[in-house]
Amino acid sequence: MDARQLKIEAARVALENVEAGMKLGIGTGSTAEEFVRLLAERIEGGLQIQAVPTSERTAGLCVELGVPLFSLDELPQLDLTIDGADEVDGDLQIIKGGGGALLREKIVATASDELIVIADESKVVDVLGRFPLPIEINMFGHVVSRIAIESAASSLGLHGAIELRKDRDVPFETDGGHYILDASFGRIPDAEALANALQAIPGVVEHGLFLNIASAAIIAGSSGIRTMKK
Repeated sequence: MDARQLKIEAARVALENVEAGMKLGIGTGSTAEEFVRLLAERIEGGLQIQAVPTSERTAGLCVELGVPLFSLDELPQLDLTIDGADEVDGDLQIIKGGGGALLREKIVATASDELIVIADESKVVDVLGRFPLPIEINMFGHVVSRIAIESAASSLGLHGAIELRKDRDVPFETDGGHYILDASFGRIPDAEALANALQAIPGVVEHGLFLNIASAAIIAGSSGIRTMKK
């Protein structure tokens, strides 16, 4: 199977966890979009759910396909969120944010009873950090924030390029009006320590380390589907 088919198969298995009447968070990214397409087919067949999107991109696809949407303020407690992942390790520690929606994704995920991530086998790692860590920052003082992040990372023995994400020739802007720094630290042996250090920096809005949030990861590979649980 090619990469897209693997994503579809993971999304198909994740859909088995969706029950009628659920309040459902829906993630952002190419894998989450495959889930939305399959979910829309179920809805067309009579499944009734209420969905909260994690980005304007996801919301647009849901509207196009007829998935009923609500805001998180209307549905502040969700039963389940299905989302993709940029990396996942054996302890279900995750890096997310490659699609630029990490703040809303984390808010929705933590408002849910469960978070199930779906991914292909290329996203599974022994230690987080192969994928550059997205860090959402305030536009104001973004250079100061980058310097502070470099200093905090260095104190933890982490080094590597920290680059402002671009959209063509201008800085990428999140749905919330923030910038994103992509930090190529390489292996992150103590993700919790890094998360705490980043949260202490005033200009950091959120980071892409999703620690102790996911309840399961559905991984599609050449040998089939496997589910990782804590």
